[in-house]
Amino acid sequence: MLLITKNHTFGYELQKLCMVFYPDESIIVKTECQESDRIIITELDKGSTSTTLSVSLIIDQKQMRRSAELANDNPEYYDECERILAVLLFECLTEITGYVPEWGILTGVRPAKLMRRLIEEYGRERAAQYFKQKLFVNDSKIKLCLSALEGEETIINLSRPESYSLYISIPFCPSRCSYCSFVSHSVDKAKRLIPDYVDLICQELEYTARIAKDCGLRIETIYMGGGTPTVLNQPQLTQIMKTVSDCFDLSTLREYTVEAGRPDTITIERLEAIKQGGATRISINPQSMNDNVLMAIGRKHTSQQTVEAFKLARSLGFNNINMDLIAGLPSDTLESFSKTVDEILGLNPESVTVHTLSFKRSSRLSSAEGMPVHEARTAAQMLELANQKLESSGFLPYYMYRQAKMVDNLENVGYAKKGYEGLYNVYIMDETHTILGAGAAAVTKLKQPCGSYIERVFNFKYPYEYVSRFKEILRRKERVKEFYEQYRIPEDR
Repeated sequence: MLLITKNHTFGYELQKLCMVFYPDESIIVKTECQESDRIIITELDKGSTSTTLSVSLIIDQKQMRRSAELANDNPEYYDECERILAVLLFECLTEITGYVPEWGILTGVRPAKLMRRLIEEYGRERAAQYFKQKLFVNDSKIKLCLSALEGEETIINLSRPESYSLYISIPFCPSRCSYCSFVSHSVDKAKRLIPDYVDLICQELEYTARIAKDCGLRIETIYMGGGTPTVLNQPQLTQIMKTVSDCFDLSTLREYTVEAGRPDTITIERLEAIKQGGATRISINPQSMNDNVLMAIGRKHTSQQTVEAFKLARSLGFNNINMDLIAGLPSDTLESFSKTVDEILGLNPESVTVHTLSFKRSSRLSSAEGMPVHEARTAAQMLELANQKLESSGFLPYYMYRQAKMVDNLENVGYAKKGYEGLYNVYIMDETHTILGAGAAAVTKLKQPCGSYIERVFNFKYPYEYVSRFKEILRRKERVKEFYEQYRIPEDR
């Protein structure tokens, strides 16, 4: 499908909206018209006092056109041009397809952050009205957004101008799940790299700790993820976690999460290393409690192994456990998903994160490649069911985010019992403060103290690059010092 952009620069945003309606189709953005039986033309025509915005399309022999006027002296002229074009496109595509996305014209990953900004500017009621009337978000998603904001507020207020969190990347997995697009490598393929990788990430952590100290930063949370950190053996986990405890000032640390992840990697030895290393929170991620679904997505564990891993963690004293589920997995049904939620609630974790399946080009399960695509409405029903069951069991939404090419343009939501919210999750999605990243594919996000500017420093994606070009990783870390020299932390903190 062709998307033509005339006299404006909103091609990327409008392309993402088109992908909500046509997730299996390649949307090609052009600035000049071409012959096509599937074409959308978006145009901005600025006159002396007003601007005409229009969308015309031909799709499957159906033709449609919408237009609107905007005064040139509108104080929000640029943003309104983008919004109105999106609205016109939304109206055309909903009429042609019969599909009305629950998130309206919103395609960004952080709807709660936008809602917070609007509340600060206009108040809660007007912000909700803006979501409904201007962005076409439906009532249930507005309610979810507001609920998540309430859960986030206390957590965000804990952060200070000098606060930061630490992310430790372990990009190895026992096998690759069919839906996964993260830069991770199976242990079978990358086993020889792991010893060197562990030694080098410890060096990077030590170097990062010195920089954090020199910059006067205060640590709030640590998150070790990947990948599956528990593919490392007990000595390797101990080596990394001891480096953290030896090198960082953890006196202000509020949360230390290790993503234990796959139940088939969880052993008593690894859990003991994690516990002794100082972790206060772990995540055990079944994704489904249906063994047929697990087999279909390439997970090499059973639902019984999930139960055993959870009980083992409890027996070792872990009192803050999160569990991840995915709605919309191939061969899953609403009934099966309901049983999964019930089984998870029976285990009684402190938090549950419900993800929506997201099709990524680099995953083996990709709608663009003709792989099985779960019926969108069923995924939406799964999320609704999970919300009802979790809230009735005392879990409340505390953070949410969205990804590209999610089934039915839905969302991921974190639910927790009061006092057990995942702090790191909130901080990274809200972009509350700096995140210092260590390891392959880690991204350091530098947040201006008392400001909104964010700068990213990227590590190499792949473990072999990380190992072979490690000195360059350390050189890049010097940017952290330069950043805090440029944006100094207020003295009266």
